[in-house]
Amino acid sequence: MGLQGWHLLIVLAVILLLFGAAKLPALAKSVGQSARVFKGEMKAMKEEDGPAETPNHQAPHAPSSVTPLTPPPAQGPSQGPTS
Repeated sequence: MGLQGWHLLIVLAVILLLFGAAKLPALAKSVGQSARVFKGEMKAMKEEDGPAETPNHQAPHAPSSVTPLTPPPAQGPSQGPTS
């Protein structure tokens, strides 16, 4: 189900009818600018994600202010008041 030459002619004719001949240059310019912006954003995203995908990437450590949950030290049997 590939596009053939006459398919493209029909698509171009419909675009011409919808937008008119006067607006086609502005439409083409807008599409080109959008494609350039999209390509630049994709390149920026790839550069941003690049360092994070290194094989030696380690998980961040917990902040030093967090103390581990450990039970209090065991104390001997409590002794009541002596008389």
